[in-house]
Amino acid sequence: MAKSSIARRQEAERARVEAYELTLRRVARPSRPPPDLHNAIREAEAGFSADIIRAPEAWKPQLKTRDPARLRLAAARHLFARYPVAAHLEQIWIDADGLERDERDLRKCWYIVAAGGGSLYKAGASAVLSRKEVHAFLNPLGQVGFDEAIWQAIARSYTDDPALASRIARSKIARTPRGEIAFWREAAQFFCAQPTTLEEIDDLCDYFAHRRRRDRKFSLKGRTLAALRRLMNAWHRELAVIARIEAARRRIEMGRQHPTARAAQLPSHWAGAQLAEWSWSPSSAKRDEYVITQLRSAEDLVAESRAMHHCVSSYAAKCITGHASIWSLRHRHAGKTQRLLTIELDRQHRAVQVRGFANRVAHADERKVLERWAKARGIHLPEI
Repeated sequence: MAKSSIARRQEAERARVEAYELTLRRVARPSRPPPDLHNAIREAEAGFSADIIRAPEAWKPQLKTRDPARLRLAAARHLFARYPVAAHLEQIWIDADGLERDERDLRKCWYIVAAGGGSLYKAGASAVLSRKEVHAFLNPLGQVGFDEAIWQAIARSYTDDPALASRIARSKIARTPRGEIAFWREAAQFFCAQPTTLEEIDDLCDYFAHRRRRDRKFSLKGRTLAALRRLMNAWHRELAVIARIEAARRRIEMGRQHPTARAAQLPSHWAGAQLAEWSWSPSSAKRDEYVITQLRSAEDLVAESRAMHHCVSSYAAKCITGHASIWSLRHRHAGKTQRLLTIELDRQHRAVQVRGFANRVAHADERKVLERWAKARGIHLPEI
């Protein structure tokens, strides 16, 4: 039986209502899960349950946030804090990415002691900071990170200029290993006494780190900013020479390899002459040793040139192409090594040049050592 117009309109209206309700169900936002308070408490107290001053179950926060990091900080405040502390101490509860386990535990321990009203100095900060510096660490100037707060506190013990202290705290000094704090404290003291720009502080820090890698006894005592600037600039020139040599080496090596070879796959040194290195100890002096070693990298050539005050680094192209090899005669005694001579050999293993410091000729005793080496390795050693 045919439906009336009224029935058809009613069915159409029901269909529109059903379609509208279906659309609402599709676009309606799902309900937000409640904050995970139990997990926040568990993460905050992990490893430090003995330091809790309030019962975990007593925590009834009125927080809108669901952010686990913010909840973890709120839980730490409930569990450990009697007093508010600076933001750099609380940061460990929010973000601990990139930190070793020991460093995370140390920062949490310092927070618990400081927020609980204890003596941070007695709790282990004395290994890094003086009492005066601990006070400055707990009350930093401006917004700083944990390491920046440490170095700002150290700098403030050497200068009354807050801008200078903050500059040092923002420099690369604040990113140095804490195990080397004695030397870098000396650096901070140096820059407090001889201020310069943040950019130059960072450049000089790179130079200091380079010198420290070569000589752990390197010190800033008795040095001036002008003298260190000259040394740093000379080091920068050496780096430029090394970069040019490395670029030439890579171009030549890439030309020898398959066109699809990548520069990153190349070794950091050239092949050099196919001669073994050599050493000899005089029977009358067992602690003495003479060593002749081949220089196969840009760094080796520049270091030899710097130490011996000659221009052997300019021979890099000949070494890279295989037309020459450069060797260094060194004397080792009582744990110390002294460079004596630099030797250039051609492709036929003939000594083309032999020079000592500032291009001096070989001494008679050095000549005898060279003759032993030449006999052992089949090298032609003319009168040079």
